[in-house]
Amino acid sequence: MNNQRISPKGMRVFSTIWFGQLISTLGSGLTGFALGVWIYENTGSTTLFAFNMVAYSLPTLIMSPFAGALVDRWNRRWVMILSDSGAGLSTLAIWLLLLSGRLEVWHIYVATAINAAFTSFQWPAYSAATTMLVPKRHLGRSGGMVQIGEAISQLISPAVAGALFVTTGLKGIILIDFVTFAFAVFTLAIVRIPQPKETEVGKEARGSLLSEAIYGWKYIRVRPGLLGLLLFFAAINFNSGFLGVLLIPMLLDMAEPDTIGIVFSVIGVGMLLGTILMSAWGGPKRRIIGVLFPAGMAGFFSIFLGLRPSLPLITLSGFGFMVMLPIINGSSQALWQTKVAADLQGRVFAVRRMIAQSIQPISMLLAGPLADRVFEPLLVEGGSLSTTVGAFVGVGHGRGTALLFILLGSLVMLFSLLAYSHPRIRKVEDELPDATTETPDEPPYERTKEIETTPAS
Repeated sequence: MNNQRISPKGMRVFSTIWFGQLISTLGSGLTGFALGVWIYENTGSTTLFAFNMVAYSLPTLIMSPFAGALVDRWNRRWVMILSDSGAGLSTLAIWLLLLSGRLEVWHIYVATAINAAFTSFQWPAYSAATTMLVPKRHLGRSGGMVQIGEAISQLISPAVAGALFVTTGLKGIILIDFVTFAFAVFTLAIVRIPQPKETEVGKEARGSLLSEAIYGWKYIRVRPGLLGLLLFFAAINFNSGFLGVLLIPMLLDMAEPDTIGIVFSVIGVGMLLGTILMSAWGGPKRRIIGVLFPAGMAGFFSIFLGLRPSLPLITLSGFGFMVMLPIINGSSQALWQTKVAADLQGRVFAVRRMIAQSIQPISMLLAGPLADRVFEPLLVEGGSLSTTVGAFVGVGHGRGTALLFILLGSLVMLFSLLAYSHPRIRKVEDELPDATTETPDEPPYERTKEIETTPAS
């Protein structure tokens, strides 16, 4: 098989894929915000609101190891097409039920779970494809670019979804999302992604689907620095699970959906700023610093989300929190892409994502009951903390949730300090050799002639 170096065309292919995924992410952001508002307004239950997030998280955790192994077996472009198509059809199913007047909350849970199952293939395939298209020295920047989609979604989707929710309703929002999925599939259909050259480690990892799925864990387990970094992400994702479930209900107790949409859009500017910064800068030379220091700052901003019942303060705190995320995620992604061989990245990255997010469904399930039954009663009028802690954070509906945010933010700052004090995590870049090398002017991977195949088990 003839080999040739990847030309600058690889960056153009990456940019095409990136743009398609950007548009799709915008549509998904509209639907995600609107469905959350619809469930909360129709049930008034924070717990039922949280179940939709759990319905997304659990299938992702279950499917991820197998999805990652299949990504390494299959053509990665076809995997992404399959993922976007399946997720788009699940969205269309919600639209048809809504159109017929039969949509129930449990329908949304089922469609969300199906969407998550298909999406579990997307992230490892996208990450592994990026490694094949982008030179190692630009991986930090490409990581920032990938997060621009999420940032723009945070910026635009809530405000647009809030406005559309009171005009066209949920039907129009979901239809727009389906069209964006179709656009993403089109951009994937017109490009080609090189398959990685198999390494000796990759040959040794061959086996049944189950053994290859398990191999991702084995690979990480024998590398203490990567394992420690992974556990750190699991810990801070515990905080994110609470924030994702409780922030919108807390804000809905303070303002109307269209106002909350504007607040989230302003917060989204922070993520956009962080992604632009990461895309232009590429992050610090030592990636681990780009993970741990911004994580500590994100914890600091989480504290201020709950400090006072003030929309301007919450907006400013959320803005600062979101600036940190692209730097954390971009630095981490570049570190893993550099240290893991390209032909193993599907299964390793899938297991990595599964473990990092494994604790999130627990926090999502705990969030509603913990807020409603434990923290909220502490800070109502006459509550046991109303005259002490209440003097600082306020008393009334939503202030117990705010206290929970303060405690969780403090824990994230503590986790960041503990991770930095651990030598295996702090020195992970020094102790693990790079999986690839590159010349100053050329990308790191040799390209093998791509063979067009459809996914097959």
